[in-house]
Amino acid sequence: MFEEIFESINNFLATFFFFDLSFGSIGGGGIPFIVVWLIIGGVFVTFRFGFVNLKMMGHAFDIIRGKYKTKEDVGEITPFQSLTAALSATVGLGNIAGVAIAISVGGPGATFWMILAGFLGMSLKFSEVTLAQLYREIRPDGHIMGGAMEYLSRGFSKKGYATTGKILAVMFSIFTIGGSLGAGNAFQASQALGAVSEHISFFDTNPLIFGFIFATLVGFVIIGGVKRIAHTAEAIVPTMAIIYILTSFWIILHHVPEIPHAISLIFTEAFTPTAAAGGVLGVIIQGFKRAVFSSEAGIGSAAIVHSTATVKYPVRQGFVALYEPFIDTIVICTITALVIILTGVYDPSGPYADLIASNQGAALTSVAHASVVSWFPIVLSFSVMLFAFSTMITWSYYGERAWTYLFGEKYTIIYKIVFLLFTLLATVTSAKVLLTFSDLLFLAMALPNLIGIYVLQGDIARELNNYKRKLKSGELDREVIED
Repeated sequence: MFEEIFESINNFLATFFFFDLSFGSIGGGGIPFIVVWLIIGGVFVTFRFGFVNLKMMGHAFDIIRGKYKTKEDVGEITPFQSLTAALSATVGLGNIAGVAIAISVGGPGATFWMILAGFLGMSLKFSEVTLAQLYREIRPDGHIMGGAMEYLSRGFSKKGYATTGKILAVMFSIFTIGGSLGAGNAFQASQALGAVSEHISFFDTNPLIFGFIFATLVGFVIIGGVKRIAHTAEAIVPTMAIIYILTSFWIILHHVPEIPHAISLIFTEAFTPTAAAGGVLGVIIQGFKRAVFSSEAGIGSAAIVHSTATVKYPVRQGFVALYEPFIDTIVICTITALVIILTGVYDPSGPYADLIASNQGAALTSVAHASVVSWFPIVLSFSVMLFAFSTMITWSYYGERAWTYLFGEKYTIIYKIVFLLFTLLATVTSAKVLLTFSDLLFLAMALPNLIGIYVLQGDIARELNNYKRKLKSGELDREVIED
């Protein structure tokens, strides 16, 4: 029954929001409008803001380490905590399961487009986080309401488009709630169950027990609000990232002689794919879809938690957000891609065809780890648990803020109960259906969000230019000294 419900939602979204744009015989097919929408958006903001994704990385690091802290900073959590909280949502199963699925469907060439999407995503992330800071609402109780729903409604209203902004804000909030329940919850729990069941057969036959345990752990954290989520993410994210990167590097080092060939495959099959479904466009779609699913750049989700950071200037947190797609997509996703390619587990005609057909990406990555060291999958299963857990607690906050925008603070407990019920639901629904459901809702969020960035891009440019002028004159350094 549950799968029929998800399928109906998937068909509705695909019909009304994700029609194909045909490009004749290029690559042998069409490309979803929403993917084109994201590519154009990423290219536009990268050029519009003077390649901020390259030029401000050093300054962003200084902000993260606290160099520019002032007495006038306002917020609930530190810039570093907001970064780790956002990363806890993005550095997750998109890096492990999503990359494996992208390569098994689109071939090694999908990696190239994933990296390019990550680079463009850095500029998108800067844009949406800057707007979230600029138009956030600090409520009397000290809590902050921010994100795309705020800059769509308040930003558009400021420009005389109040009704349009309100409609877009409501659309974004609905998609965010759906995305939090699907990609930010059910898909994570489903993939975590698949990875853990490989080693603990009890959960394979009793999935609801796993769901109940997971829901209990998540519930304990999310009840404490954004500060508890931030503190938990601050502790978990660096640990899980280091564990995963170290084990993956060991596998890559084991295949050192084959690395040049793997890199060659990434570049050659990006433009002349030999085994990818849909030709060149099919590879591009897989690369960009998985990059968006991984880094969330362009969909506006991370802007919700970044809006709570304690900074004086909106663009300052925008600079911090540049590190999200860089760490998440350009670094970690590339490492995962090399592991999948070097071990050869992505071949759909190989021994792991069943895992590929059922979109069990986490299990496929586990097999790749086991091909080098037999007990590595145990470490990976632990990492998957941490990845899924951290993603779920942050996405619960995203969904809660969207719910609050629509219904008010006093009804947030209803959302939290529904969120935890979806964790249980994930244990009895197929991963393939959940992946489609997650993709559609994730990408749907980009529709209103990018409209907001286009309309409000002048505000971002003004803030950026003023900040750069103050930085160049030394005014920002004097503020810190006076502090």
